[in-house]
Amino acid sequence: MNNKKICFITAVNNTLSYIECLFYISRLKRPEGFGVEIISIRDASSIASAYNNAQSKSDAIYKVYLHQDVFIINENFIYDIMSIFESNKSVGMIGVCGTKKLFCENYWQVGKVYESSVTGKMSLLSYDEVEQEYEEVLGIDGLIMITQYDLRWREDVFDGWDFYDLSQSIEFIKNKYKVVIPNQKKPWCVHDSGLLYISDEYYKYRKMFIDIYSEFIDTDKV
Repeated sequence: MNNKKICFITAVNNTLSYIECLFYISRLKRPEGFGVEIISIRDASSIASAYNNAQSKSDAIYKVYLHQDVFIINENFIYDIMSIFESNKSVGMIGVCGTKKLFCENYWQVGKVYESSVTGKMSLLSYDEVEQEYEEVLGIDGLIMITQYDLRWREDVFDGWDFYDLSQSIEFIKNKYKVVIPNQKKPWCVHDSGLLYISDEYYKYRKMFIDIYSEFIDTDKV
């Protein structure tokens, strides 16, 4: 594995959004001699299968799995994630919004992001502040998921577009890695997703997630 390389991985079906995503990646500061790899997966049957496909193609230690409509506005992003990973080998995955208790009333509890999914208009979603370098959580939002270890995504179960993120979070924890939200003085990302609609598929994968990971879930809130 190449520890002087970072790979940005995206499942793409909207070229215009992805072009803007790439523009922000191109502006990120990086250490001298540090390589940046870009992998896009098109026509994927699920996001987990797309991520497994890309994972197998890259030798980069650091991998950033992000949605095509996520724009990284923190130009020091690479330095910031490397600072966490290099000083904390137990940290397996970083996100920008997360939860310390699965299926609690306030879904995301920690972190911040500029987001348009709630009202259809861009606004700051800000949850509990992270006071230290990072805070451990049980799950992170799949808008961006940053890793320093490779674990296969559960495409055998989550063969659609929902709950892959919480599944992967728990898989990292089961493998004794920490999943964390960093201290963000300002949000690291913009997620220009538009108004979120919940499909019937969401509830199917929600039930599957509950069945598989019941030991991690606050069943009183399910």
